[in-house]
Amino acid sequence: MSDFQTEELIRSLATELQPVRRLAPPALRAALWLAAVAAVLALALPYLANWPTFEARMAVPRVCAECVAVGVTGVTAVLAAFIVSVPGRSRYWAALPLPSAFAWLGSSGLGCLRNGWSLHGPGGFLGESTHCFVFIVAVSVPLSLLLFAALRRARPIAPLPVALLGTLGVAALADFILEFFHPFDVTVIDLTLHLAAIGLVMLVGVALRGRLLAARERR
Repeated sequence: MSDFQTEELIRSLATELQPVRRLAPPALRAALWLAAVAAVLALALPYLANWPTFEARMAVPRVCAECVAVGVTGVTAVLAAFIVSVPGRSRYWAALPLPSAFAWLGSSGLGCLRNGWSLHGPGGFLGESTHCFVFIVAVSVPLSLLLFAALRRARPIAPLPVALLGTLGVAALADFILEFFHPFDVTVIDLTLHLAAIGLVMLVGVALRGRLLAARERR
């Protein structure tokens, strides 16, 4: 390629370049996303939540700790997803939600030891836990779409950890929201279906990470 052709190529590329808007820090973007979700919940929960049952359950320290731990897991997983989505950030941020996740599983495990396999109910052995499964998955779908739309703006080079953290975050937040409607204490069956719902959300998110995290080309 001659010098003239090289200069022409550089000139044509320079004239076609579009200004790139720098993204806000990942912690700020995570905080804004979480604030938007919190605002929607603040508008909806006063009218939809089962407040007498929720207040009675939160009066039990172990149940309150379980609720706080799953909420913190959701928040920290979303924060970690935003951070890890930025190229060059340390992968160690992926461990951020682990302490609260272990605390959630530990407090839930204590409830399982107390309550056993099932409290039974209208649904038989499964009780009402199947409704919990459906609730977590249903709430996670719109949250996942909104979160991945925000995450893909960073054009993550390694989408797998971003997808894992993002789906863990939205599923844990869905589980936290469920606490406002949950009418009974945790059992082995209940915890198993909660984890199955979270696992399903994560599995689908990972499987679709290429489509969900791929930034759309501007035309």
